[in-house]
Amino acid sequence: MPPLTSSPAVSSTVDQTKRGIAYSAGAYVLWGVVPAFWPLLVPAAPTEILAHRIVWSLVVMAAITTAVRGWRVLRALPAKGWLLVTAASALIAVNWGVYIHAVNTGHVVESALGYFINPLVSVLLGVLVLRERLRLPQYAAIAVAVAAVVVLAVDYGRLPWISLVLAGSFGVYGLIKKTIELDARSSLMAESIVLAPIALGYLVVSPGGTFTGHGFGHAALLASAGVVTAIPLLLFGAGAKLVPLVTMGMLQYLAPILQFSWGVFVMHEPMPPSRWFGFALVWVALAVFTFDAVRRGRRRIVAPVE
Repeated sequence: MPPLTSSPAVSSTVDQTKRGIAYSAGAYVLWGVVPAFWPLLVPAAPTEILAHRIVWSLVVMAAITTAVRGWRVLRALPAKGWLLVTAASALIAVNWGVYIHAVNTGHVVESALGYFINPLVSVLLGVLVLRERLRLPQYAAIAVAVAAVVVLAVDYGRLPWISLVLAGSFGVYGLIKKTIELDARSSLMAESIVLAPIALGYLVVSPGGTFTGHGFGHAALLASAGVVTAIPLLLFGAGAKLVPLVTMGMLQYLAPILQFSWGVFVMHEPMPPSRWFGFALVWVALAVFTFDAVRRGRRRIVAPVE
């Protein structure tokens, strides 16, 4: 009897999956540690940092797009596609701006909450906009998440608006992106094209800019915002092609876990017992949501093809 060995096709698939997990994990880890980067750009204000992030993202992505000869994809995008890109660009600008503001004003934990609840917001948007039907575990997860937001609102003495804006803007952004037939690289390039003229105009006319008055190191850090933006997105785009959606859904929690850890254990942001309780409710909601997603994913794998 011949020895049992994996076929070359199976081996190749396993290698691709491992590579995809490495790419995806790398993207989420970089997104998770980015709260350490934005404070380095002070004394630049959050709006100036956002403008530099957009402008230098355009520079980086233009170089990459030229290197891979990807301009034809953008030239072929119809007018309706550019309208959707414009809407997506506005949402991602809001998301980036609020996140930079949150990190540089000591609200890393609250921003992490936004990315914890983002998957649940995306499911809710699917119901409200796409008329998708929720399963019972999804109802339970959303109900627990709403309870968590209420608990945290009482704890903060206000709605956790940073969390809600981050989750809402990124959720609607993802919804729009589903309708635009662009890969991650081309999408960021298109969004940079839309936003860069506004960002550059702001940098030119806005008084008090810090790019030229605080030394070469500060200017280099501001310029590096484009690389900080592009690298994790490119890793994510490469990984998403090789990793099953269920696996990607599990990996996405790496970023908010790292952000939360940075806020609590490095920045020492206050975490009274009521806030821990609110976050515990969020994690229960995500556990229910993730368990349901994994179970359904396995059922699809083992289901016979008809």
